[in-house]
Amino acid sequence: MTLATSLWAANADLAAEARTSPFVTGIVDGTLPRERFAGYVAQDAFFLEAFARAYALGVAHSPDRATLDVFADLLAGVREELRLHAGYAERWGIDLAAVVPAPATLAYTDFLLATAALGGVAVTCAAMTPCMRLYASLGQGFAGRATGDYVAWVDTYADPAFEELAGRLERLLDRTGTDTPCRPARVPAGDAAGGRLLRRLVGGVPRARDPRRGTPLSPVPGSAGRRSRAARRTAGAGSAASAPTRSGG
Repeated sequence: MTLATSLWAANADLAAEARTSPFVTGIVDGTLPRERFAGYVAQDAFFLEAFARAYALGVAHSPDRATLDVFADLLAGVREELRLHAGYAERWGIDLAAVVPAPATLAYTDFLLATAALGGVAVTCAAMTPCMRLYASLGQGFAGRATGDYVAWVDTYADPAFEELAGRLERLLDRTGTDTPCRPARVPAGDAAGGRLLRRLVGGVPRARDPRRGTPLSPVPGSAGRRSRAARRTAGAGSAASAPTRSGG
């Protein structure tokens, strides 16, 4: 079993929890209140910009052309996701340039950027892979079943091109992780490889403020108290356990 496969299998329960969460099922059947989805779009756009920067750092740290090409293509994929968010923001009047990140969002993005800046290619892949794999899994699982205002969201992550990007990142993790502590022996210590962080992304969006009104956007239930555990467990998937994160999430 490959490293990426081992990490995914070790977190099957978290993936299943995300798949059946009211937030995700509400997106698929179109019943999720718009203000909750708007809060998610705002926070996730901030997160995706950090994801793009982390991929750019991966490009800079690439030891060979093959690795560089993978990170460059992943960066291009994030830009497509950002266009999806920009479309929702334009239709619903969300000012993405004025988003104030919630503490949990900032803790996650700080962790990703610190890992990508200070760690090697393997630990960068270990930090980035969980989000890609879970979103690809959700898209595939709900392909053709979405209705309502959020069909474009499901279609984006159900697209075979997104699955291909997730697979390329996993293969890069498997290839570069052979000489790092992120071998299967370490899987129990880092069995979340971002899994609990991902539960926040798709099932526990923290409370955010609408910068136009100064009023909080409604949170998705289940977000409280997960940030610090998630960041620690994600770090454990690679050798980036010492990467700094913001406290107070």
